[in-house]
Amino acid sequence: MKVKMIMGVVAGMLVTTSFAQNQYDALRFLGDELNGTARFVGMGGAMSALGADISTMSTNPAGIGLYRSNDVALSFGWNSNKSSADWGGSVSNENRGRASFDQIGFVWSTKIGNKTNLRYVNFGFNYHKRANFNRQFSAKGNLNGLSLTNQMAGMLLNAGDESGLYYSTNSDFEALLNASNPYVSGYNGFWGASGTPILGAMGARTGLVDAQWDEEGNIGDGDIFGWDGEYGRYYSREEGGINEYDFNLSFNMLDRFYFGATVGVYDIRYNRYSSYSEDITYGPDNDGSFTLDNWYHTEGTGLDLKLGMIIRPMEYSPFRIGFAIHTPIWYTLTDHYTATLSSHYRLGDVTDGDTENLQNYFQPDYVWDYRLTTPWRFNISTGTVLGGAVALGAEYEYETYPTSNMSDLDGYDLNGGVAIDETLKGVHTLRIGMETKIEGFAIRAGYNFKSSPIKEESFKNIAATDNTRTDPEYMNVKSRQTLTVGLGYRGNLFYADLGYKYDFYKGDFYAFDNVELPAVKVNNDRHQLLFTVGVNF
Repeated sequence: MKVKMIMGVVAGMLVTTSFAQNQYDALRFLGDELNGTARFVGMGGAMSALGADISTMSTNPAGIGLYRSNDVALSFGWNSNKSSADWGGSVSNENRGRASFDQIGFVWSTKIGNKTNLRYVNFGFNYHKRANFNRQFSAKGNLNGLSLTNQMAGMLLNAGDESGLYYSTNSDFEALLNASNPYVSGYNGFWGASGTPILGAMGARTGLVDAQWDEEGNIGDGDIFGWDGEYGRYYSREEGGINEYDFNLSFNMLDRFYFGATVGVYDIRYNRYSSYSEDITYGPDNDGSFTLDNWYHTEGTGLDLKLGMIIRPMEYSPFRIGFAIHTPIWYTLTDHYTATLSSHYRLGDVTDGDTENLQNYFQPDYVWDYRLTTPWRFNISTGTVLGGAVALGAEYEYETYPTSNMSDLDGYDLNGGVAIDETLKGVHTLRIGMETKIEGFAIRAGYNFKSSPIKEESFKNIAATDNTRTDPEYMNVKSRQTLTVGLGYRGNLFYADLGYKYDFYKGDFYAFDNVELPAVKVNNDRHQLLFTVGVNF
């Protein structure tokens, strides 16, 4: 059984009807993936102190300061995302593959002198795909009486103001059922004073939530209820990604001290379609089913600054130490979403059903602008070259996830910020990598570990963070591990690299929020094949 978090927010749901995103919306855009040139990926990204690769401008900007010639590189490849979900012994598998354009960039190196303190001034630009959202997921299994309809009923039980339950009489409840247009009548979480969660209202108006009252027409606590769930099915398809455009300026001092700064520009495009359906029953003569479909789209842009330095402490040793700090990414985002809920059921000898569309509550649909501030990031790295033939790199990175923030365009914090603070945790990343060269050819290998960004007991409380939302599902991801290998060839002018990456991590998925609902155990795997061609002159 899950232990509930963000209890302070639960109390707040009685007095707020504001729009707000939740911690799972934020989490989607906070992190990044190992991507860039095939050499960078093949070494597990552990090149922040070694430098001299275009991709290092996104981890330690000082790495570009180690260039002594110009460089142009382009990378592309293939991604395959797989998921396996075990819902009480019922296993579902999904696989989605797609070609990808992953990186293009250049470095322009300017030599200042051999005897001056400042030896080189370098400028670089690099585009790479920071995150890839293209994936499919499905799960199905027995519900053993638990149902999303009971979450809908719970939303209505908690709807109201400081005086208490709003739906306290049969006239209140029947007014919700009989309103010809919820947008006009005010029975919704933003426009109306009632603070009615939209998902609960849609459930009531499609016959999935009902109420009982006494002879005086009063509804007591617990007298709003849903159906019993028998079998649940979930499917989602995600598309899009985060693109990162880095502009770098770096300096080489005495061939021992390297400094750099990178301005990062970002754009986000994210699309998700999800569908959840249940077979439901209530007593011996009542049964049916329902389907909830959601369409969700986010787009926006962001900006950050990265600062870095690399020091070679001993004049005649290739050993070096790197330090980098990344400011938060300041995103401005826009969400669009809509949903439909359709029911079909039999009550004794009577067959009925209905369909509710979120556009009836928001005309023409939901659009919300807001700001997201990602965590600070701190990086320390080491690297060296043994015998001029073997390069070794290692680094540690820490990201302050609980400091992330969500606000509206006027700067007021959104409810989801409380959930971020209470459920997200600092993320630790370890990267190690090696490269060995033999007469122009190179062999590479690497490993990454990234700790879980969210507490196991976290859940999505849409009634507390945003009672306009109709997508109750969520997944608590575990730690992520990455294995990489690579090959390379360097000629006098041209070079080519091949990299392979295997990501794997687990997660606990919940189709809706119920403390008695067991987690669906999910295994996620991603395979990426990456090819880089370049010119060094």
